[in-house]
Amino acid sequence: MTKHRQILFVMLCAALAFPVAWRAALSADDPSRLQGWMAQFIHYTPARPAPDTPFLDESGKFVTLQALKGKVALVNFWATWCAPCLREMPSLDLVATILAQEDFLVAAVSIDRGGAKTARAFLEKIGARRVRLFLDPKMELAGSLGVRGMPTTFLVDREGHVVGALTGPAEWDSPEAVALIRSYLNKP
Repeated sequence: MTKHRQILFVMLCAALAFPVAWRAALSADDPSRLQGWMAQFIHYTPARPAPDTPFLDESGKFVTLQALKGKVALVNFWATWCAPCLREMPSLDLVATILAQEDFLVAAVSIDRGGAKTARAFLEKIGARRVRLFLDPKMELAGSLGVRGMPTTFLVDREGHVVGALTGPAEWDSPEAVALIRSYLNKP
């Protein structure tokens, strides 16, 4: 084998071995190790401050994302007319159940113009009991966060920073998603 071919052979072996070694070096709790649909989760580096844009709680009172400080939250934008949102909601309710004993919250932010009555009726119909209903009928908070499609879910840490987002339906009760959320719950 010529010296030129030896160098190419070593470079090829290194190129093929690097991804395997890189994956093996990641710990199971490392949120950057997301696979499958969770690979679509976009981490914000650095985390972004949550906007102060007001939206409504279920009773019609104005709140901001700063009201969620102290908890890790999934802030999910959805609507009763959005088929992917409807498929995703049971998963959001289940992750809220799985992590119910922790400082965790699923904020289901409806953009339905029918308000709380329309959204609550749907949540009751599917048996979603653990998600907290919020409303953004004029999509002001959605606009502040840059929502481009639905469903879109943002992960907010205890300090009120948006640490990442995923556009499209997800299996939030999957082991990968629960591990991602727990990685932020376990941070002091």
